[in-house]
Amino acid sequence: MSEFRVSFSQLQAFIGRAMTSLGIPEQDANTIGTLMAEADMQGSDGHGVIRLAPYAKRILAGGLNLHPNIQVVQERTAMALIDGDNGMGHLVMKRATELAIQKARTAGIAWVGSRLSNHAGPASLYARMALQHDMIGLYFAVGNANHLPPWGGLDMLLSTNPIAAAIPTLKEAPVVLDMATTVAAYGKVKAKAQRGEMMPEGWMIDRQGQPLLDPTKSDEGFLLPIGGYKGYGLSLIVGILAGTLNGAAMGSQVIDFNKDFTTTTNTGQAIAVIDPAAFGDIDEFKQNVDRLVQELRGANRMPGVDRIWLPGEQSHQKRLDHEKNGVMLAPSLVKQLNDLATQLKISPLTANSL
Repeated sequence: MSEFRVSFSQLQAFIGRAMTSLGIPEQDANTIGTLMAEADMQGSDGHGVIRLAPYAKRILAGGLNLHPNIQVVQERTAMALIDGDNGMGHLVMKRATELAIQKARTAGIAWVGSRLSNHAGPASLYARMALQHDMIGLYFAVGNANHLPPWGGLDMLLSTNPIAAAIPTLKEAPVVLDMATTVAAYGKVKAKAQRGEMMPEGWMIDRQGQPLLDPTKSDEGFLLPIGGYKGYGLSLIVGILAGTLNGAAMGSQVIDFNKDFTTTTNTGQAIAVIDPAAFGDIDEFKQNVDRLVQELRGANRMPGVDRIWLPGEQSHQKRLDHEKNGVMLAPSLVKQLNDLATQLKISPLTANSL
């Protein structure tokens, strides 16, 4: 048996049980379970249930506040700053996104930043929430460990600092961009290691500038920025907007949550929401996005290219497949999760063998 599949409800319930056993209130535990399982459903396997054991390790070490007082500390008509009180990032960013959507209904646009948050899963998880309200979502975050030096340097002072954008459509799949400012997110490196796979050339290099392919040796090198020095610049700007602006960690202040399980990370994130209805008819906008999507997909293709993809289409197809057939998990991950279940004295994650 080389692979297993589990349903969304199995994943959500298992994560919820684990979080409750770890001391998180049941309602919050179920919210976290839903958002983490959603990450796996959309194919963000580096940010879903694979993160449960590290989260548990931090919780058991006392590095997270299980009963945070998540509150607005600064506010104007179209903005707010939320203090996450060192709670789970999923709870902080769900609150921030809901507030941004609410404010955008009135102001047409809203920006909500967070400080004293924690890792919250894939960036698109929160940008996509705006789609349910026919709105555009934009998300920015400071990564939870530095894996990128300034261009030409060796000191790890920047992170993957992701960006996500979600744009509603009428009939087409939503346009959803979710990207790190490095060639690959570090979560993908961890997923490769979990599956026993090598990394492709171009993800990481060692300190001598040579390609680093073994994900288990990632500490010996660093991630490469997208577009060379341009990606370095983009990582810096995203970090300032999501971290420095909010009074959150940036640069040498960033805590490596893969190694330090007790120090408060003070993670910073930001969500911006735009209501297209403030600019004109919403259906006309969505129709125009559909037209643009179809135009791009129908462009003449280079030899050997079977299809032109739009951002978010492959993730959308993964979601449909996972809804029908379940999420595929590596046996090593299932074992890790069920070892954790034994430790927490909860029922194991049952999986259907392929």
